[in-house]
Amino acid sequence: MKTIVATCFALMLATGALGARAQSYGPPITLEQARKVMAAAEAEARKSNLNLSIAIVDTGGHMVLMQRMDGAFFASAKVARDKAWSAAAFRRSGKAFQDRLATGGAEIRILRLQGASPIEGGDPIVADGKVVGAIGVSGGSGEQDGVVSRAGLGALK
Repeated sequence: MKTIVATCFALMLATGALGARAQSYGPPITLEQARKVMAAAEAEARKSNLNLSIAIVDTGGHMVLMQRMDGAFFASAKVARDKAWSAAAFRRSGKAFQDRLATGGAEIRILRLQGASPIEGGDPIVADGKVVGAIGVSGGSGEQDGVVSRAGLGALK
């Protein structure tokens, strides 16, 4: 029964029935696009004097680029990758999960979704209205990670 409930919830989440509009996937992010996103995110991190890990994955959740800035703690590399994977897999930001989880009640079910990272700092990368990959940032506060992640997204607009 638990498996059926979790599957139904995941299906509702994937189809956007929980309030967030899921976008469809496009072609995977190119290395050139990923480098632009990475450069913009790194510039924002440096501007804020933060030592972070930044991961960029394609539509299948496969690593395209990864960097751990000097001084970033080693665990942040895995957290950044997990945030990126979650944003690509579920086609929504960690902040969207975080905000829903904060309401409590039935939303606590989000914690049961394998691979979902309900922490700010992971965002889908969208080009031409389609998800082409995702970025994950870790090493600062959730809010700082989110600012850097969104700065990276701005590189493709």
